[in-house]
Amino acid sequence: MNDGKTLRAWWHDPVDYLWLVRMLAERRALAPLRILIGAGGAAIAILGAVIAGTPIGPPGDPGVASAFGVISGVLWTLRWWLRPWPSKTESLLLIGFADILFTIEFLQVPDRLFGAMGAMLLVVTGSYLSFFHSARVLALHTAWSFLSVVLFSARIVTSGGDVRLALAVALLLLAGVVAALPALQFLYWLLRTESLSDPLTALLNRRGLEIRLPHLVARYPAVSVMTLDLDRFKSVNDTWGHRVGDSVLVRTARRLQDTAASTALVARTGGEEFVVAAPIPAAAARAAAERLRSAVAATTDTAVEVTASVGVAVFDATICPECPRPTPERLLQSADAAMYRAKQSGGNLVEVDELTPPRDHHHPVPG
Repeated sequence: MNDGKTLRAWWHDPVDYLWLVRMLAERRALAPLRILIGAGGAAIAILGAVIAGTPIGPPGDPGVASAFGVISGVLWTLRWWLRPWPSKTESLLLIGFADILFTIEFLQVPDRLFGAMGAMLLVVTGSYLSFFHSARVLALHTAWSFLSVVLFSARIVTSGGDVRLALAVALLLLAGVVAALPALQFLYWLLRTESLSDPLTALLNRRGLEIRLPHLVARYPAVSVMTLDLDRFKSVNDTWGHRVGDSVLVRTARRLQDTAASTALVARTGGEEFVVAAPIPAAAARAAAERLRSAVAATTDTAVEVTASVGVAVFDATICPECPRPTPERLLQSADAAMYRAKQSGGNLVEVDELTPPRDHHHPVPG
């Protein structure tokens, strides 16, 4: 993957917030994280109380700004310590509120150099966004951070401060608050993507498919899941060796990617087993599967040719809007069962399992 494609993939990656939360919960990490995040609010509340009424604190004794900062910090702490982990929407609202609060509060501080130091708190909220949310969300935070740095630096100059000091502060804040987090998120994304990819074919691995498939099932009214298993692949390894077998797997992966729709998920889930999931309606599912089967079986310039048994599970809500939507696990299980029927029938076949009952079953024609 070239640099441009890698950056575009990072930018468009739909971070699975719920999966991350479930993963942390399974590892018993959510409770310590909630305590830590809540403690951050407590620290902000204490900071606001300490500087209230001092020469570096917001005007007034204690002043509206100081009181608002302290109350906000206390409420933040209580929310994280006493309530469950927030939903994705609430998570974004909480961090957005914290970003705005930090900037506005420290713009009230008379000591403008100390106020500029407050921009470092944006690193804390940005770090949270880097892990739990997408590159696009982090870009909004980065834009707000950049604006904040400009405002803090401009205050130093307008108060009669040294322009060079303001420039130095701006450069330090830009490096720490603006530039570092996108780079760190990109590196984290690369590591996460690598862990969800098959090292031989660069397709999604089983774990990656399990993460991405729920998005596909929830987003589209019709979804087809196709399981492909190469027929008698063991004989390829036994006859030609594992190196040639690996090249056949790579060739198969490339053909599946080239043939599948641009919206499809393509994964290698086992030794010679692949899965293609795409928003294909029931009427077109068999034809799509046949194209994949033909692509795998297409002749090559080598003596090693393979075929595939293909099992298809399709759900189409446009046929039956009131039918319960199957889970991703049910779709995969049905596709596997259909694939085994194709294999038992001699291989190089397509078997389809429609999980949507026929339209006539739900809307019988009056007699």
